[in-house]
Amino acid sequence: MIRRREVSPVEVVEAHLRRIERVNPRLNAVVSLAPDVLERAREAEAAVMRGEATGALHGLPITIKDTIEVRDLPATAGTKIRAAFVPESDAVAVARLRAAGAIILGKTNTSELALDYVSDNPVYGRTNNPFDLTRTPGGSSGGCAAAVSACLSAGSLGSDLAGSIRIPAHFCGVAGLKPTSGRVPGTGHFPPVEGPFALAASLGPVARRVEDVALLFAALTGETQSLCDERPGFGLDDIAALRGVRCAWYTDDGVVTVTDETRAAVVRAADALKNAGLAVIEERPPGVARGTEIWLALFSTFTQKFVRDVYDGREGDAGPAARVLLERVSSAKPLSLDEYFTAWAERDRVRQELLKWMETTPLIIAPVGAVPAFKHGARKASVNGEEIGVFRAFGYAQAFNVFDLPAASVPAGLSSEGLPIGVQIVGRPFAEREVLIAARAVEEALGGWRPPPETISNDCPNPL
Repeated sequence: MIRRREVSPVEVVEAHLRRIERVNPRLNAVVSLAPDVLERAREAEAAVMRGEATGALHGLPITIKDTIEVRDLPATAGTKIRAAFVPESDAVAVARLRAAGAIILGKTNTSELALDYVSDNPVYGRTNNPFDLTRTPGGSSGGCAAAVSACLSAGSLGSDLAGSIRIPAHFCGVAGLKPTSGRVPGTGHFPPVEGPFALAASLGPVARRVEDVALLFAALTGETQSLCDERPGFGLDDIAALRGVRCAWYTDDGVVTVTDETRAAVVRAADALKNAGLAVIEERPPGVARGTEIWLALFSTFTQKFVRDVYDGREGDAGPAARVLLERVSSAKPLSLDEYFTAWAERDRVRQELLKWMETTPLIIAPVGAVPAFKHGARKASVNGEEIGVFRAFGYAQAFNVFDLPAASVPAGLSSEGLPIGVQIVGRPFAEREVLIAARAVEEALGGWRPPPETISNDCPNPL
């Protein structure tokens, strides 16, 4: 619409700013606004009027998770330690979005130091789920998903170490992609994407539609020009390219069961791909039962050390999530170096077994987690009458961080309580395109994003 001059970048930005003013007080998803957003919109409008070549995201207002640096905007990562930190430059991923023409609208809320499956912290407080204000939008990219779902933002940039893009997308009924590690530069993120975290963490996009996720991902990887000019729809309608490809689905990872409604959503997604011509089977991939166990072995000690170092001498500034880890540091025996190397080697061995299996079954459909969005403050999730710790309930997401596979979350229906249920589409390393093609087919069959009843009114800006 911007390219055809049916709407101007200024009008698009102003519509989102009005939406934020009206809806954000109920959600607390957007925690800071860029002071130059209207200036950037006017510049984008002038470029269109001059007939200049424009990038694939020209004039589109995008939000950024508060763990990622944006020049002249706070980057607190939800901790009082960084409450006054304002970076002077953009993270590489943000710079790439700007280069494609995006207008940075503002920052979205997160959990403290990206530690939790909620978006609540001592700096900005709690973010609510747009489908039910008494529930969390998930974390740690919950502000991203809530803002996108409620039409406060056209798209958002988040990050994912243990499901932190896919779980909020699942909770808020939008689409999100965890790319293969390193596919999108992680510089300018806090906690830093380095050391053990570099094995499993990714920056990635959140949007209302899979096609929009693909557009943002293309910008983040520098591929927008060829996609925008040569492949209408980014080739995501080319499901024929996957005809006959084996795809396995499962709803029991051997550790935690899922709700009946979650299982039904996965079955619907499997049927959608079967109807699209894929060879769909029910089979549990090797190694997924080890996901949470290996995740804890590889990352929990490093996370505890990181939190201890951040709050060294300022322990009183730690919020609830950080305090829990600091208490564990004082009481738990950390892994020895030999134990850590043993865990790393075991991860590589199990991953190799999984990748060998995926040579003939390159796509997987799985739950994102055992349950839809849980209530604020919940530490347990109820699954078929059984109480499960919240972290354990999302081993389905953690596994694909451990094994570093690209995974997209796509909406697959609503629970009986009206809460979104997403499913994961998982592929081999660097096979993001195949993942997104399959996710698009599921979205088309099952309907995709739908407006949240709590906040959406008829002035919701159009998706990208």
